[in-house]
Amino acid sequence: MSLANLRTHYTADIKPDKVDNGQKVTLAGWVHEVRDLGGICFVVLRDREGKAQVTLVKKKVDKELFDAARRLVRESVISVTGTVKFEEKAPNGYELLPDEISVLNVAGSPLPMDTTGKVEAELDTRLDSRFIDLRRAETTAVFKIRHESLQAIREYFVKHNFVETATPKVVATATEGGTALFPITYFDREAFLNQSPQLFKQILMSGGFDRVFEIGPIFRAEEHDTRRHLNEATSIDVEVSFADHFDVMEILENLVAYVYMRVIENCKSSLEVLGVDLKVPKTPFLKLTYDEVIEIINSRCEEKMHWGDDLGTLGEHTVGDYVYETTGESHYFIIDWPTEIKPFYAMPYEDRPEFSKSFDMMHRTMELSSGAQRIHIPSLLKSRIESQGLNPDGFEFYLKAFEYGMPPHAGWGMGCERFVMTMLGTDNIRDTVLFPRDRRRLSP
Repeated sequence: MSLANLRTHYTADIKPDKVDNGQKVTLAGWVHEVRDLGGICFVVLRDREGKAQVTLVKKKVDKELFDAARRLVRESVISVTGTVKFEEKAPNGYELLPDEISVLNVAGSPLPMDTTGKVEAELDTRLDSRFIDLRRAETTAVFKIRHESLQAIREYFVKHNFVETATPKVVATATEGGTALFPITYFDREAFLNQSPQLFKQILMSGGFDRVFEIGPIFRAEEHDTRRHLNEATSIDVEVSFADHFDVMEILENLVAYVYMRVIENCKSSLEVLGVDLKVPKTPFLKLTYDEVIEIINSRCEEKMHWGDDLGTLGEHTVGDYVYETTGESHYFIIDWPTEIKPFYAMPYEDRPEFSKSFDMMHRTMELSSGAQRIHIPSLLKSRIESQGLNPDGFEFYLKAFEYGMPPHAGWGMGCERFVMTMLGTDNIRDTVLFPRDRRRLSP
């Protein structure tokens, strides 16, 4: 079976008002709708790129073809060969006058959920039947934008002399200590799914790779059950040698602006489907110190924040609203966090060691990224590991890399799903990942 016999164009490829009017084409996809009006029958064919109207007039087409079109079952897979005719009111500005309709696979009935948007489905229903949910234009639009975002991220890094890397996802020890780990059986011993590529990308700095990035899965065994947490997520990670935290913050904010620009340029139809009007964030992003954040929260919120506390959801929204009201922007940084509430590898300030050279990049609704200048001095790093109640022996493979010439370096990690979620204003993070994994969902 030749692809050329089943499809010559996607629905969005045809430009009838310019060159394709009267052309013979073959489209392939799913039966989105059948509207039988007696003397005329409309079949709406849907593919990855959109919809096309197939028009059959009873008096002008073969009776067998007309009757076959009327009997088509929604969501069946078909291939249609016919002539393009300009029709301003039809999807994409044309209709297809068919010579042949081939049914490639008949869909079962009733469908697990509606694909036309006329009947809403709950999120769990949609995720249980993800194969059908992905046929909805709104769902497809999200993943086209996610694709464009990841393409833009890679393009940005390559343009700025980064090397793409891939680090292990099965590890012998925790990245940052703690218990949020998924243990697995690794032959005759215990191993874990990795929480972060952090330790490995720092080792690469010792190896002289200088500027690296990775886009890959991370696993967190946290028992969250919220609209913005997943147990398997995609992390975008960066590490840069001969740099401090301000250097990598600049990389991060410029990357965010670049991705927004690319999505606006290349995803117009998907943004239109979702009703999203994007603007490119203005750089540089506002930088608030941890102490300034406490002042903002305590002056605007009944729920007070104390020095040494992490930022809660209410605090995030309070500060996010303040930033939006004062700057008109949604992205900002919180810098100079207390050393004791940041990971052991965050570099303390030399003159005020209670503060670290660390940052979080925030959206007005949630945290998107966390980063820092890293400790590159072996004795200080070992001391910080011990101060957090961890055993340095468990980090021997990591600490060894610092003994033989580790340069100063800094980096960050950003969650892909949260980034897309905040870009599109999506209500639930599960809408930004094809097959989400959370504490309740392991299938499909």
